[in-house]
Formats: sequence, structure tokens, C-alpha cells
Amino acid sequence: MERPLERRNAVRTAVVWDAVQAVLDGGSRRVLDIGGGTGGFAVRVAALGHDVTVVDPSPDALAALGRRAHDEGVAGRVTGVQGDLGTLAEVAQDVDLVLCHGVLGLVDEPAVALAAIAGVLRPGGTLSLQVGQRHAAVLARAMAGHFTQARDLLTADGGGTATERRFTAEELRDRLGAAGFDVTAVHGVRVFTDLVPSSLLDLEPGAGAALLELERAVAERPEYLTVASQLHVLARLTPARPA
Repeated sequence: MERPLERRNAVRTAVVWDAVQAVLDGGSRRVLDIGGGTGGFAVRVAALGHDVTVVDPSPDALAALGRRAHDEGVAGRVTGVQGDLGTLAEVAQDVDLVLCHGVLGLVDEPAVALAAIAGVLRPGGTLSLQVGQRHAAVLARAMAGHFTQARDLLTADGGGTATERRFTAEELRDRLGAAGFDVTAVHGVRVFTDLVPSSLLDLEPGAGAALLELERAVAERPEYLTVASQLHVLARLTPARPA
């Protein structure tokens, strides 16, 4: 029987997983998961028949990744490497898909990070990028009574705070375009899930499945992007044009 926490986590990740799975259709791919930690995505990707390298700074997370991959029978397709965005070129080259989920907002220089990602993707390869969305963070702080924090986040240069930088959809398009990417899809993630009381999902039969379908229904509707807790973007690395 699915537990309430598992049900909520499934709703939180479903929109991104749907998009990633669609990119992976049509043959075996080489995948690089930046900050993939314990393998929540990497193991699922490997189970589809793809080879995945996970780069993460935490040895404990990588050890958990190894155990998880072994338990799921995909250890031969998953490689864990201790490192970060600064060491990508030493780990992989010409990969088909890069997963960068929850990482870009933590770096000091997003432009440098995107350039490093572009450097390991093959021309025409895809970046799956997930970040915090600024407007939803402003709203959440205001609703919690933290009005000064909300104002500061709203007006901060680049959407940054002491712990995490957040982005709007327009900012992501601009940054990715400057790094040589063409944005092919933008999804709102957790539009409603973070607003729904846990007790509702725990007590109401079928509530989790209904919420999941609602999240999928609004994920690509632009009017909901500004209230989504996170944004997920698929972007294709533009092949270099002949001089």
C-alpha cells in the first residue's frame, strides 16, 4: 500500500519525470545527473535502459546511490562520481541528456554553471533544468507573515537570497539563450501540491491521484507558471554553426 509521504512525493516529481521520460524515448542514451544524490531520478532512468553518471559532492549520498542501484538491479548502468559543476569536464563528454534539478539556484554564477553544462552535452543534446520559481517564493513568505523577506526576494538582483537564487520563466529563457540553448518546453511544477494540506491527501481516498492529474493539466499553461513553486525547463543545445 502506498504511504502518504510516497504519494505526495510522487505528485511532486510526476511532471518532471513525464518530461524526462519523453526525452528518453527511442533508444539508449548517455545521461549525466548533476547533484543527483541518492538516485531518485538516476535509478529510474537506468531502469529504462540508459547509462547514467551521477555527480554529487556528498560521499554519503553516493554510497546510498550505489545501494539503491544494486537493490533495483541497475548497478551496471549507474556510476557515482564525487564532484560538482566545476568538475564536469573531467567526468563526461558528449552526453545526450543532462539532469540539473535543484542545483542552479545554489551556485554563485549561474552563467558559468550553464556554460559548464553546455560543455559536456553533445550538439543537439538536451538539458533538463529544475529551479525555484521566484513569484511563488514571494507569495509563500508573504502568506507566512514574513513581509520584509517577501519584499527583499521580490526586489533582489537576480532573484537571489543568502541560500538560494530563484528565477522567473523569462529569466531562464534569457540565461539559457545566452548559454547557447533553445528552450523547447517550460513546465510549472508543484502549482497546487505545496498548498494542499497533507491531511487531505492522507484522509481523502483518491485525492492524490486527482491532484496529480490536476498538476499535469496545468503544467504547460503559462498562466500558472507564476504560482508554481518550481519551474522545469527542457532546452536543446544549439549545434555550432559553420563559420
